[in-house]
Amino acid sequence: MNGILPLNKPTGWTSHDCVHKMRKWSGQRKIGHTGTLDPAATGVLLLCFGTATKAVPYLTEDDKEYEATIVLGSATTTEDAEGEVIARKKVTELPSVAKIESVLSEWTGNIRQVPPMYSAVKVNGRKLYEYAREGIEVDRPERFVTIHALELMSDGIRTHEDEASFRVRVHCSKGTYIRTLAVDIGKSLGYPAHLTSLKRTRSGMFSLSDCLSLKQAERLAEDGELDDALVPLEKAFRAMPRWIVPADAAEKIKNGSVLPLPEEMKANRFTVYNEKGSLLAVYRRHPHKEGYMKPERVFPESD
Repeated sequence: MNGILPLNKPTGWTSHDCVHKMRKWSGQRKIGHTGTLDPAATGVLLLCFGTATKAVPYLTEDDKEYEATIVLGSATTTEDAEGEVIARKKVTELPSVAKIESVLSEWTGNIRQVPPMYSAVKVNGRKLYEYAREGIEVDRPERFVTIHALELMSDGIRTHEDEASFRVRVHCSKGTYIRTLAVDIGKSLGYPAHLTSLKRTRSGMFSLSDCLSLKQAERLAEDGELDDALVPLEKAFRAMPRWIVPADAAEKIKNGSVLPLPEEMKANRFTVYNEKGSLLAVYRRHPHKEGYMKPERVFPESD
């Protein structure tokens, strides 16, 4: 069983919970996911089966899109609704739509983020959330991420008691913490803030409309039809330049050989297919041998 299952992750489930259930239902042990979603978050989670697990690093690199709800008036330890409140400020003057949109434009483009303490980023060999659970604050490395688009959604600004909330749509690069973005937007508006809902609506070429629910996936597995629902690995790489090789070259590709770079190939990284249309490998220009290419990842026909 090889391919990609776009799943609509439900709230309350970890990404690993989904992997565990699919292993149980499908009988396939070799399953990985691309891009963790917090338990409270929902939306597109890509599960890779069999040979497709070798594509995880490439799929993880893809841009993502989210719909998120930001609450002004309180901040939490985890930067979302799961944490303890650590700061409050009554929203006495509701920011205007124009003000919010102005702030959102300030956080569009290449920005710096400090990962939240409750995250899986490692510092000195330990995950940040392990330090956080012990009450230890450590220096966290800044990272640059790209916010391609950030817009206020059309349902406007809502108020509840001493707080206000609004929803945003985010198109961002890999590694972006939407929780941290929510906190930063709140600071720019003059209020402590946190995230209360998060839905991933797209991951690379896969959107929510492509996804199955867990119940649908379970039903297909029970009926022995899950294999037919998997997206072929080739489809995930369709945006990458490709080179089709004859049978004799295909054997060398499958063995991971360093080969002369075809003159017509101008890209630095590209996929290699056999004449039957099966993906064999991802190759890139050799960094030290001019006019040659080397394998970055080889995809066996079966594992």
